[in-house]
Amino acid sequence: MSTDAFWKRPIETLNREQWEALCDGCGKCCLHKLEDDITGEVYHTNVSCRLLDLKTGRCSDYKHRRVYVPDCLRLTPKLARDLPWLPDTCAYRLRADGDPLPDWHYLISGDREAVHAAGQSVRGKAISETVAGPLEEHVVPADYFDNKGKTGA
Repeated sequence: MSTDAFWKRPIETLNREQWEALCDGCGKCCLHKLEDDITGEVYHTNVSCRLLDLKTGRCSDYKHRRVYVPDCLRLTPKLARDLPWLPDTCAYRLRADGDPLPDWHYLISGDREAVHAAGQSVRGKAISETVAGPLEEHVVPADYFDNKGKTGA
């Protein structure tokens, strides 16, 4: 991958490798959400997809994830703009909106652990769907994963 500051360019100009490199490994997009069928309101949970590595915040089988999780989304620039549940801290959302990456993003800091140290990941606050039980019992505030001061399961 080129070492230029590709992450500052419009996301439509990024190649696949650069696009994938925007992911900071927060793991927030891999958490289950519940949607009210009547109101459309989205409720966040602290329950992750079974493929999410809760220590790294990355998919344990990214290449084959859709074989095991057929409804796993392939994020595109359009989806990054349109998905209401993508976190405000998501690099894809930030860049889709023309905003800069945060200082803790590894492309800025040079440290893959910075997202966790900044309290911007699911590490230590999420559990796997393989042990969670009913999702309704794991609803959390939308900002539950957004800072270091909060604790979780």
